[in-house]
Amino acid sequence: MKKYIKHIKKYWYCFALGPMFVILEACGEFILPFISANIINKGAANHDIQYILKNGFIMILIAAGMLAAGLLGAFFAVRGAARVAAGIRKDSFDKIQTFSFSDIDRFSTGSLITRVTNDITQIQNFTQTLMRGFFRSPVMLTGALLMSFKMNSEIAVVVLIAVPVLALATFLIIKTASPRYTKMQEQLDTLNTGIGESITNEKVIKSFVREDYEKAKFKAINETLMDKSISALKMMILMQPVSALTINITTLAVVWVAGRQVMVGDMEIGTLTAFITYLSQVLTALNILAHVFLQGTRAAASNRRVSELLNTVSDIRDDSASQKEKIISNGSVEFKNVSFRYFKDSKHPVLDKINLIINPGELVGIVGSTGSGKTTLVSMIPRLYDPDEGEIYVDKTNVKELSLYNLRESVAVVLQKNTLFSGTIAENLRWGRENASDKELAEACEIAQADSFISSFPDGYETEIGQGGGNLSGGQRQRICIARALLKNPKIMILDDSTSAVDTATDARIRQAFREKLPHITKIIIAQRISSVIDADKIIVMDSGKITACGTHDELIKSCETYQEIYYSQKDREECNSDE
Repeated sequence: MKKYIKHIKKYWYCFALGPMFVILEACGEFILPFISANIINKGAANHDIQYILKNGFIMILIAAGMLAAGLLGAFFAVRGAARVAAGIRKDSFDKIQTFSFSDIDRFSTGSLITRVTNDITQIQNFTQTLMRGFFRSPVMLTGALLMSFKMNSEIAVVVLIAVPVLALATFLIIKTASPRYTKMQEQLDTLNTGIGESITNEKVIKSFVREDYEKAKFKAINETLMDKSISALKMMILMQPVSALTINITTLAVVWVAGRQVMVGDMEIGTLTAFITYLSQVLTALNILAHVFLQGTRAAASNRRVSELLNTVSDIRDDSASQKEKIISNGSVEFKNVSFRYFKDSKHPVLDKINLIINPGELVGIVGSTGSGKTTLVSMIPRLYDPDEGEIYVDKTNVKELSLYNLRESVAVVLQKNTLFSGTIAENLRWGRENASDKELAEACEIAQADSFISSFPDGYETEIGQGGGNLSGGQRQRICIARALLKNPKIMILDDSTSAVDTATDARIRQAFREKLPHITKIIIAQRISSVIDADKIIVMDSGKITACGTHDELIKSCETYQEIYYSQKDREECNSDE
């Protein structure tokens, strides 16, 4: 709980008042049997109605106080646990926002979702159980044992023997259950990842008629989780019969010993009744403690996973940046001997000794085969990844010396996967700049060739977008994403195959608008179609993580064999399509 102390301090009154009221309730538990025994032994035996009524009224008052204390204890326990869980969840989400792409790849999306939801819920449940059970049980246990010894030490020894037996059984069960809970939570990661993939890619599944395959895959994952859950939870189930057996054997022993004393007149009936009640309280207290520890075992497995998340130090940060205050004034970019591997023990780098200079305001095209490292290369500019070797400079400053905020504010990236959020088109556009006016939205959309189709919608810019932009075409989503990036007023704009779903005429108009209206912005365009970069100031040709050629279209068509192959294959295809 140490790492959560800041949240506990914030709601200290819950963690002070909750246990206090729980302890007050527990005190009543061992007082009531004592008064009840006196009513039987003195009031009933002597037919003293006044004594019975007086002590009965005291019992009613104590019971009412216990009810109030119990309700208040539960209220503060639930409130405190929920508040702490909300704080941990916020810390976890905030930490994820600091992660680099490689950090997210290492955890996986499904695992991160499980940690922020289910794992923190387990911690919340344990905190609540701890506040109610951990403080209640010792008071009940101690009080019941003391009262038992006060009333009859010989029989109290019988009760005391049951305590270590049940404690040993609890220890063995917890020791076995702990690793099983960890495996159960890990399998829950797998389930969440599978569900996320299936729901996100439902259109692909249906188009390939793979519903049966997905059902079978989910069934296998679900059954594995079921098996691991049963394996872990059956240890908790085992606790109940073990406790019941211990309680029953101890009760028989108490009745056997006490019964003989009652028969010879050494013990009164009221005392025997109280003893059985105290025995029940002792074993109930042990059961509650066992439940706390079992709940703690599951919470401990979840806590390790949440701690792993919270203790992760992102491999991309700006703690030691020497020029945090610097604002990027131009869009120059330079790569010096940059190499990178996604898997650090891999023999073949994704990028190998990259050297490249991009001048401010240039339009630069990047072409190459799939897997040649194009996306990885441009991801280095806003530090979505950091190189393993070499250095990257923006505005003649090493990107590691700039603040991440200032760097990323100056770079707009439109990724291959066009991500839109539920809400209106205007709300999505204002991700680029929150306070952008309607006029600025329209201007950005005009450059991105999106204004015409948005205006054709009945609600225009207030048109609601479904999750992921499912009610828009691929080309429409791409153009909205480009407009959103333009609203940042970036110094560097990166388009990663972001016009692939746009027809060639619209693509040409977008490039023309870039030339005419954004001459001050450095524009880097990754494209599969040569026509998308044919008029670039320079075109970079990549193959197997290396830059194999760099120049204008006219220069490359004469000197670069790879570029020639790409260009003529696309040209032939276009001619065939036009003939048809």
